[in-house]
Amino acid sequence: MSAAIFRDPVTDGAADPVVVDAPGGEWWMLYTQRRPGAPDAGVGWVHGSAIGSAVSHDGGASWHYAGVLEGLEVAGLGPGVHTFWAPAIVRDAGRYHLFVTVIEGVPTQWHGHARTIERFTSVDLRAWSHEGRVELPSERVIDAAVARCPDGRWRLWCKDEAAGSTTAVAVSDDLAEWHYEGVAIGGRPHEGPVAFALGGWWWMLTDEWRGLRVHRSTDARSWSTLGLVLDAPGAHPDDRQVARHADVVVLGDEAWIIYFTHPAWDGSEIAGVGERDVEAQRSAVHVARAVVVDGELRVDRDVPPRVPLGASTRCGKANSHSGLTSDTVSPTVWDNAFPSATIRGLQRRLPGGQ
Repeated sequence: MSAAIFRDPVTDGAADPVVVDAPGGEWWMLYTQRRPGAPDAGVGWVHGSAIGSAVSHDGGASWHYAGVLEGLEVAGLGPGVHTFWAPAIVRDAGRYHLFVTVIEGVPTQWHGHARTIERFTSVDLRAWSHEGRVELPSERVIDAAVARCPDGRWRLWCKDEAAGSTTAVAVSDDLAEWHYEGVAIGGRPHEGPVAFALGGWWWMLTDEWRGLRVHRSTDARSWSTLGLVLDAPGAHPDDRQVARHADVVVLGDEAWIIYFTHPAWDGSEIAGVGERDVEAQRSAVHVARAVVVDGELRVDRDVPPRVPLGASTRCGKANSHSGLTSDTVSPTVWDNAFPSATIRGLQRRLPGGQ
């Protein structure tokens, strides 16, 4: 139970995963391909990263490495290796829109380097065109998450390091032109937002480096901050540390949280990990199941190591997560009683008694 669903066979540094349905009936996982054991000093091992990919041909039961995304070229960066982090992807009008954090070069320290979010498009997930930068007031933004909200507009949430490492939000009608709306989630520093609809509510998870913080909303615009999930160890030896930067796929009345961990690292400040502490730098992708009960998000990480996605379809209604699409997929029912964290939220209901 709770074994990893994927580990990168090249670097063993898969982080920040996101899952999307693809042409041909398969599912793709995109992720930051960190470089444990890289010879660079300081935090160089988390820079110089490509966007890795893995493919599932059996509806999420298994994942197989498929190389790195090619063609993610940004004009003005110049030759050499650059840093790509934290992919977010949606599909709209037959095109995939990929939002990636880009940093010039391979920095060995955190400070002194601009971080921007760049948008690429593709029709097949293989050939990519750079469409431009998401224009935001800050050049210290990372970890984009994108979803279509109840008002019919797209919103992009991201970590703004220049605003105390809180979550900023921008709005768009076409995924191309974005308008900054301000701070969506303040308070304690965090990163890696992801928003999704489940059980009559909108939810956002953010990574506080001590588990995932839960936020709840009726409209995906005004958020109430609740408790933590995936902060307690899982049963499997490789899933004993806190969950980090996650993606969420909603299937019917349950959601699948796809997160990464460092199995041999306690989650302390990343700069404190020894430059040659390769075991602590390694990471793995896991999955947890979430449901809503009486307005509470209940999450169980001790589930079989597979995501019951079913076959990818190229038509059908959109799921509530990030524009993923699928036909009706019957959710798998697990025979466990959710002995997991329970998030106690507000007791009010949505208008209309949902």
